[in-house]
Amino acid sequence: MTVDVIRAGLLTTVQDLGRFGMQHFGVPASGAMDAYALQVANRLVGNLGDAAALEITIAGPVLEFAADTLIALSGGDLEPVIDEKPVPMNRPVWIARGRRLAFGRCVSGCRAYLALAGGLDVEPVLGSRATYLRAALGGIAGRALKAGDRIGTQATGTERFSKLRQAERFRRDGFAAPRWSVQAWSGQWMMQPPRIRFVPGRHWEQLAAAQRNRFTGTAFRLGASSDRMGYRLEGASLEIGDAGHVVSEAVAFGTIQLPPDGNPIVLMADRQTIGGYPRLGEVASVDLPLLAQLKPGDALQFERIDLAGAQRLIRAQALALKQIEASIESNVKA
Repeated sequence: MTVDVIRAGLLTTVQDLGRFGMQHFGVPASGAMDAYALQVANRLVGNLGDAAALEITIAGPVLEFAADTLIALSGGDLEPVIDEKPVPMNRPVWIARGRRLAFGRCVSGCRAYLALAGGLDVEPVLGSRATYLRAALGGIAGRALKAGDRIGTQATGTERFSKLRQAERFRRDGFAAPRWSVQAWSGQWMMQPPRIRFVPGRHWEQLAAAQRNRFTGTAFRLGASSDRMGYRLEGASLEIGDAGHVVSEAVAFGTIQLPPDGNPIVLMADRQTIGGYPRLGEVASVDLPLLAQLKPGDALQFERIDLAGAQRLIRAQALALKQIEASIESNVKA
């Protein structure tokens, strides 16, 4: 099955869960900014959670499907439509041959994930299909999609979904046929600004108490230069004094750095492998999806959490994914 790119959108790339095991060679992990949404979309069409899918940012593409297939969208709501008919988020949707999927405005979040049954068929590079734009690795020739591209899937069906059975159900009942739906994990979409939990880092205590209070008491905004590599925050300039000179060390998705200008940076999916700025903390993994759905100009506030609390939250998120999969299994068998 193939999909033709009629219009590319602002930034649409192929992503999976990332390129791991290569960082000691200086190769960034990359992968989906909102890994939770990617896994939900994949599960809904019967794929493994790390199958390659499309990450669609702010302004979506127009895609034409060359064959009947099962799709699902999760993450940010970018007003998806199939031939002008609204498409529900977080549900499997049957799309017929020749139909076009398009997107409108950002209703919530800024990144949607489109999974196709079977997963996208692009050549793995260093163990991953994820696109890393700065080094032109993975995806479609290491770049964002452009008009005229054609993308294939790895299979026309999956073990969990019979296409013939699904075709009959979806054509009869329409888009709302499945009896399950999925809500965004964080539950903080309505909070303004959303609170991003973090575990203090190795240089946190080297900030003066007043500076630490300023960090947690300030509503920051994402700067215009924020991207998949890092989010530059504006709102309160912090001072760390002589501790500003540190030896470079490994960094992670969610590392909060403090560069010399005093404006914190949160490292994201396309982060570098090492960094030499003081580390104020690490964003709790459970809140990385929420952080990934913020766009330049959006506000956020940080909330301190201990390591044990962060670990409890990420275990609960993993359990939620298992429950989604179990729900899908039971409904398909019904």
